Amino acid sequence: MEENINSFIEVSGTIAFAISGSFAAMRKRLDPFGVLIIAFVTSVGGGTIRDLLLGHTPVMWLRTTTTPLLILGATLVSMALRRHTKHLERPLLLFDSLGLGLFTIVGLELASRFGIHPGLCVALGTVTGCFGGVLRDTFLNDIPVVFRQEIYASASILGGLLYYGLHAFPVAAPWARLAAVGFIFLFRLLVVRYKLSLPRFYE
Repeated sequence: MEENINSFIEVSGTIAFAISGSFAAMRKRLDPFGVLIIAFVTSVGGGTIRDLLLGHTPVMWLRTTTTPLLILGATLVSMALRRHTKHLERPLLLFDSLGLGLFTIVGLELASRFGIHPGLCVALGTVTGCFGGVLRDTFLNDIPVVFRQEIYASASILGGLLYYGLHAFPVAAPWARLAAVGFIFLFRLLVVRYKLSLPRFYE
């Protein structure tokens, strides 16, 4: 049961980030191959960095064909539906926020299996959730959102802290995961909706 839940979360995160990457690439009017590359990088970038830091090799997407096939399928569906999506900003935000929440918890839980300190597990969860987007934005010649004033990585960090906070109470692991993913997703949407940001560093 536990393994099935973990697999579901990872599959959902992969699809969400693949769609997010596809929308971002189509917004820049890349050709189909370019859209596929950006979708792939967005989906596996954070997890690849996490696995390399943990010495957990081969990295996740090289251990099974499921991940590449999921990315390919999600990308093809996104491209097929592009004409029915008049404005890409909203679906990009929704899928990016969902992927951020799902992959943060995937990375955090994988790191915890290595006996790493909870604080470092939250850091690795943040890397897993954020760095696919960093690579996506870099490849699309944008300043990565995580390096701007907009709150992004902070949502991932707070969600990870909530996950461990719930474990201090008699909360079952599946509910802790759901609460943490839901918090990151909703917090990210509220940040964008109300234009919340970190304090200004430069005048």
